Amino acid sequence: MSSISSHVGARIRAYRKLQNMNLQELADRIHKSRATVSKYENGEIIIDIETLYEISQVLRTHISSLLDYAPEPEEETTGRAHPINQSPFFRARRLYFYFYDGRSRRLKDGIIHIRENESLPGGYEANLTLATLSQNWRSSDTFYAGSVTYSDMLIRFSFVNQFNTLEEDLLYIFNPLAATDETEGIICGISSADMVPCAFKCLVSLTPKEPSLKLLEALTITKKEWQKCQKYNMLVVEHG
Repeated sequence: MSSISSHVGARIRAYRKLQNMNLQELADRIHKSRATVSKYENGEIIIDIETLYEISQVLRTHISSLLDYAPEPEEETTGRAHPINQSPFFRARRLYFYFYDGRSRRLKDGIIHIRENESLPGGYEANLTLATLSQNWRSSDTFYAGSVTYSDMLIRFSFVNQFNTLEEDLLYIFNPLAATDETEGIICGISSADMVPCAFKCLVSLTPKEPSLKLLEALTITKKEWQKCQKYNMLVVEHG
């Protein structure tokens, strides 16, 4: 079984469930049998490009959202050089993203996949898969697609919700000067849940983290930070 076919199949399944569509409904829409669609989702059949495009149209997403396969990065990369190519955050092709949503009182996590795309101004594109996280379960995924811009101190991601294009979010993270596998940042934009501007303190890591009180505390705005927000009438995330 091809890892690419498995990834594409899992993407189809995730988008189908987000549309509240069962296997038979998808099969009917693309004129295939239910068994064939099941094999697509399990990665047992390599899907031809025309069928994959038809599936993407039925699922109301761009075909690139189904093809966002990113193999594990090798120790040495030969692609485009980053502004500070010795930084692991500048070399990473997969990052783990966390923030705390006080409205729902839920810890949320995501995985960011980064790929080269010379057609974009910054030369890189990214996808973000976001979910609600607890010690026992993860919610349904939400998918974002966008671009990446690198500078000496910051990495900026610009994401658009694939199911609500009115929701566009900017994520800024620091390039850490010390040797660490995590860094702080801020994500801001218009929330699709209630259509209001919002901003969250966030953490981005090179390795996945388990939900814990320590992680929650790192993502919660402290009293000192809130006092600074009131003083300057702005939310500031300082690089620690």
